[in-house]
Amino acid sequence: MENAINMDTTKIVGEKIKALRENRSITIEELAQRSNLAIEQIERIENNIDIPSLAPLIKIARVLGVRLGTLLDDQDETGPIVCRKQEIKETISFSNNAIQSRRHMEYRSLSRSKADRHMEPFMIDVAPTKDSDFILSSHEGEEFIIVMQGIMEISYGDTAYILEEGDSIYYDSIIPHHVHAFEGQAAKILAVIYTPV
Repeated sequence: MENAINMDTTKIVGEKIKALRENRSITIEELAQRSNLAIEQIERIENNIDIPSLAPLIKIARVLGVRLGTLLDDQDETGPIVCRKQEIKETISFSNNAIQSRRHMEYRSLSRSKADRHMEPFMIDVAPTKDSDFILSSHEGEEFIIVMQGIMEISYGDTAYILEEGDSIYYDSIIPHHVHAFEGQAAKILAVIYTPV
């Protein structure tokens, strides 16, 4: 298999989900029902048309019995992973068929290839956006975010938290939430996502 740096992450994810699903003799219909996602959405993911936002991806991983990292990587390393700043240029763009949210975020994985990991650390560049109609999502696990540049707004249940540079937040992901730049301005955050298997 090619080195991950040269690969299209979307294809890695789609092909891995399809291979894992078929290996476990799970139909697309069963995967859709058990993950509470639309059949069409799973077909689009498997056919490399798009990669979902993190919440659906986490739900698919749980049904397949694998960690989120298993879907994002093409190789496994059991030792420590050092990620130099010049090596985190490759981005993962998550999208969602139903809404435009998260299209304005570019994720840079800081843990590529670390086998059996429970945490997913990302450096995320948040582009300016005029989006204001955010749809909250939920999934099992926990998230930690620290603002590196700019100002972020985290919608968490019925509350909105404004975080400035240097501020951080740690929350349970099962509560509906959405992370976006405050008033649509550009920002950069470090996010660590924990997902149980």
